[in-house]
Amino acid sequence: MRDSRRRTSSILLAVVLAGACTSTPSPSHPSKVNAGRFATATPIKHVVFVIKENRSFDNLFGTFPGADGATVGSSYGANIPLKHDPSFSQRMGHDLPHDRIAALKDFDHGKMDGFGFNSTGRRYAYTQLEQEQLPNYWHWAERFVLADRFFASVNGPSFPNHLFTIAAQSGGTVDNPDAPPSKERGDFKTWGCDAPESETVEVHDTEGHILHVPPCFDFETVGDELSAKGIPWSYYAAAPVPWDQAPQSGYIWNAYAAVRHYREHPQSWESHVFPVQSFVRDVGDGRLAPVTWVTPQFAYSEHPEYSFCHGENWTTRIVDAVMRSRYWKDTAIVVVWDDWGGFYDHVPPTQIDRYGLGIRVPFLMISAYAKQGLIDHERTEFSDVVRLIEDNWRLGHLDTPRDLAAGDLFREFDFEQPPREPDPLPQRTDCQGDPFAKPPPDAYR
Repeated sequence: MRDSRRRTSSILLAVVLAGACTSTPSPSHPSKVNAGRFATATPIKHVVFVIKENRSFDNLFGTFPGADGATVGSSYGANIPLKHDPSFSQRMGHDLPHDRIAALKDFDHGKMDGFGFNSTGRRYAYTQLEQEQLPNYWHWAERFVLADRFFASVNGPSFPNHLFTIAAQSGGTVDNPDAPPSKERGDFKTWGCDAPESETVEVHDTEGHILHVPPCFDFETVGDELSAKGIPWSYYAAAPVPWDQAPQSGYIWNAYAAVRHYREHPQSWESHVFPVQSFVRDVGDGRLAPVTWVTPQFAYSEHPEYSFCHGENWTTRIVDAVMRSRYWKDTAIVVVWDDWGGFYDHVPPTQIDRYGLGIRVPFLMISAYAKQGLIDHERTEFSDVVRLIEDNWRLGHLDTPRDLAAGDLFREFDFEQPPREPDPLPQRTDCQGDPFAKPPPDAYR
């Protein structure tokens, strides 16, 4: 394995150096494309799938009128009011436990009362934001579609759930890869095929055995289905960097970095994977692919302990860029959070298989054709968004149980209505501090 990785690193480095010596630079933006020439089952010609980080439904929308939210939580049978604190929309002092073990403790066999199993959980898990702390998300929920039965695909953290967003499976993983024990040798975690040798992930095989393997897989993705039909697609994420330096914070959420036939093949990688900082400009330049995934840099992800306020502004820039473009009239923007992040939620997820479902997360469908003010009460997860893409472009289906069983998100649209006018929103002006600066160790204790 060590020699194989070294050979891969050498090959990729040679390709990069060779490219630097030619007159044609590596592509840094997608090509312009007429999405209208690709037949679709609906008037939707573009899907933009935005994946944020680590919030439960009750944490963000527990007080939303008409939704199944809660303002009181349960801790081992005792009722605990969910606290409101203005600081939580700006910055938190600590992250919450949210690995596979934490998910099972919080879930507590469906009782949903184990969120306070340590001091951090007792301090932060039983909190929720109010309307004025997420004004733009709240506006979109009122004007478009909010789902209150959308669950993470895996009862666990980010890595397996991000894989579900592109493949309706996680390769058998239910947890994040183990972090490298030391960065002294340049071993930075990447959660992908370029991970250091010390970084492995636990996989459950078909016979129930637990294996520890590199976080690098070779299953089929929606991107492969789109490419087979000649339909362009893009994945925007924080960028990797040369092998001996740390990647940009947030690169760990690039799901395609864990798919071997993209990450280890520069031409495929550079044709589809682009820096997230260029998304707004690319949309303005007419470079929005028919299907696009967008994942943020860490500071804009809303992942504790970074600022929720700055994160919401980042999402507003993404949505506004589409609304102000010629693409608005035929685009569906899906905004989801990848996992619950350790925050309380009162709805027990049905355990449909050994992976999950995971704890409930927020979901917004924003489109000129989205039904106005709909609260979707049907159970859904990331595989349903995969299925929406497949069904809209008539791609067929990935051979995974979740994809084959996925529901029909077309119910959230009214294609008989004329497309509604765009409604771009101003960014918040109450965000505090540098979004990339971590809080002091004693913040908000």
